Amino acid sequence: MSQEILRRTDWSGIQAVIVDLDGTMVDTAGDFHASVNAMLLALVHQHPNLGPVAPMSEQEIVSFVGKGSENLIRRVLDARFSPLHANGLFADAYALYDREYVRINGQYSNVYPNVREGLAALRGMGLRMACVTNKPWNFTEPLLAKTGLAQYFDLVYGGDTFALRKPDPYPLLKVAEVFHLDPAAVLAIGDSENDAQAARAAGMGVLLMPYGYNHGNPVQAVDADGIVGDIARVAALLGAHRATHR
Repeated sequence: MSQEILRRTDWSGIQAVIVDLDGTMVDTAGDFHASVNAMLLALVHQHPNLGPVAPMSEQEIVSFVGKGSENLIRRVLDARFSPLHANGLFADAYALYDREYVRINGQYSNVYPNVREGLAALRGMGLRMACVTNKPWNFTEPLLAKTGLAQYFDLVYGGDTFALRKPDPYPLLKVAEVFHLDPAAVLAIGDSENDAQAARAAGMGVLLMPYGYNHGNPVQAVDADGIVGDIARVAALLGAHRATHR
């Protein structure tokens, strides 16, 4: 597996896994693309004085993904309008985006290869499982249900569950607290610098997927314990370690 980089080889003591959603379990780029452009059309219809606005490419939108919906909408507005207009339009744009995303959610998304197999294998090892995402809860819960991924998790936290979100470690530390585990006994799986920074600050291990978004930047430059091909590979690594350390 040419993409694999392992900086940590000792996985003893891992009792729980925290998994990110967008760019890690599900490719939601199509949903973001459709929702943002639908929002822009609706916004121009609501504010005719703005004139026509060019649609945004999927690649540009995905480079804004990962730090929550508020950040995404601000980045989109900054890319299409003057600073004065962007600030004044935020409330309307956010409400329209929320409406459009709820309508579109899951229509243009696909679960990445080996995600279900990997999650099932991790659960099969008796590990506690949590999903922690910066996606708002009202987008997260329906997507997990629609994709059939909800069944794998004991706990799900959205980006608006707490006042703080990744890269702050708080949501990850709450998982450890609820599971009654030391943070060092938890492994985080993600696709971005946000995931890695949150895990590092929480004192947790972190493995990254190479196929996600990471704000449009190469994931190889991120400080993490490793980059592995998919979630099934994470399960294989943990399983092999457990088999040799019984």
